[in-house]
Amino acid sequence: MDISVLCTPKMIMMVNVFSLAWFVLGILTGRYLPKLPPARGRADAAPRRKNGSLIEIYVGNLPYETGEKDLAKAFQAYGEVASARVISNRFTGKSRGFGFIEMADRSEAEAAIRALNGKDMRGRKIVVNEAK
Repeated sequence: MDISVLCTPKMIMMVNVFSLAWFVLGILTGRYLPKLPPARGRADAAPRRKNGSLIEIYVGNLPYETGEKDLAKAFQAYGEVASARVISNRFTGKSRGFGFIEMADRSEAEAAIRALNGKDMRGRKIVVNEAK
């Protein structure tokens, strides 16, 4: 077969249009987009009480290897923990060094804040206060 038949301007343009269409189809179907972990929003958090009385506590300067179970365990000594979340980078999945705790009772939450603020956790002094 003669190669000059394949290299005509009309054939080159058809190949370019086909390639562009294939690429756009891939973008629209999500084939070329990075796979992200599922978003963790308020929808999967612990259900609110009828009067919305859950107290949210911010915990900062966490060691990067701290998981949600470790965080919940530290706060369970002071009362019932409704939920524990460690915020992670959406692309790498690694911890960003902070998280949130939800507790049902305000007095237990305040006791946990007073006791754990500035406490050493795996070599880092954590910051604990009510989330704003």
